[in-house]
Amino acid sequence: METETAPPDLFARLVEIGRDSSRTGSSRTGSSRTGADAPDASAEPETLYDRHGVLVVRVGDLVVKAHQPGREYGDPFLARIKVAASLPDLLLGPLGPPSTVDGRTVTLSLYGEPVDPQKELPWEEAGRLLAGVHATPIPAEAPSWGRPTRVATQVARLGDGTAEDEIRRAFATLPAWIRGEDAGMARPERPEHLIHGDWHLGQMVRARDGHWRLIDIEDLGRGDPAWDLARPAALYLSGVLHPDEWTLFLDAYAAAGGPAVPDAADPWTTLDIPARSLAIQIAATCVISARGDERALDGPEQAMVDACGRISAAGDAA
Repeated sequence: METETAPPDLFARLVEIGRDSSRTGSSRTGSSRTGADAPDASAEPETLYDRHGVLVVRVGDLVVKAHQPGREYGDPFLARIKVAASLPDLLLGPLGPPSTVDGRTVTLSLYGEPVDPQKELPWEEAGRLLAGVHATPIPAEAPSWGRPTRVATQVARLGDGTAEDEIRRAFATLPAWIRGEDAGMARPERPEHLIHGDWHLGQMVRARDGHWRLIDIEDLGRGDPAWDLARPAALYLSGVLHPDEWTLFLDAYAAAGGPAVPDAADPWTTLDIPARSLAIQIAATCVISARGDERALDGPEQAMVDACGRISAAGDAA
């Protein structure tokens, strides 16, 4: 079984960083916070996320994150942190530049309350917040988002089996520029906007002022906003996301001036390829996880694989 957790001693190091920062009341930028604005570290530390080598620990009002190893966290990441800091009404980014701890990139952020899956999901708020990001003039320092690469990465990790073959057939319908092949097929030109780059409901938190913000800005930059809608679109097409929830999200996004769907009557003119790509990526991730756990696919996971069958039957994406 593939291990996904971070090294055990890393938790203690992140807790130490959070407590030290809380005691000094200062961020990596050197700005001090006192009184009501000073972070509190009195609560018991807790792990918020521990998968794929990423470890996120809450220490009172602070979140300490050890980022995924093997990724580039150079100048583009510093630029993304600056962009997030310039948009505090939309993004809850790191408090300052990252540090290196035992060879790992680590950042500090203020804690925000995540979406509670046991309550009514904030699809309308999500649509408005995402539209706000997309409608923001692109800061000059914003790096390029690039192109979607995770779908090809996940498909390359697949083993053998019926579900795996179904996913590969669907993957073959995607344009060459997404598959990572040099087949003379140029990437279509689309107007660029500021995008989150890896959006889903898990990237939303409620800040101390009661308003929603986006977190995890590792992919923040200039790009095609349709890719920020790709995950809910894929879940909707697969039958995992209820049509009413999809409609709430899309209508709120369009009403707030979101540019990803210029033709609100037919959003699939821009969402088809991103939705296909994310459906395939999610299906591959589900199969890899199930095989690693030596278990059968559950209902939603099987629905994603079934969606791949419909994708391949529909033929190549335009």
